[in-house]
Amino acid sequence: MNIQAMMKQAQKLQKEMMNSKNEIDEMEFTGKSSFVTVTIKGTKEIKEVKIDNESLDKDEIEMLEDMILVATNDAMKQVDKITEEKMGKYTQGIPGLF
Repeated sequence: MNIQAMMKQAQKLQKEMMNSKNEIDEMEFTGKSSFVTVTIKGTKEIKEVKIDNESLDKDEIEMLEDMILVATNDAMKQVDKITEEKMGKYTQGIPGLF
């Protein structure tokens, strides 16, 4: 296989990877644990937190849901930042691999 064919194959693979990544980014995922339901985007951004508990006041539930949402997204951003810092040297400027 010559260099041009290898480059063409690498470009095709890169395009396929990006298409798959975009497809995942558009998806939604729902996790459930007891009376808590969390919905996230494929980008790992929390979209919604729901707490279903009759013993809490509605205003308390909404405030707790918002606090969980903000704290979780903040933690995920920290993970992304550290991952980029530590893994960036391996990707050598190729965004979105980790």
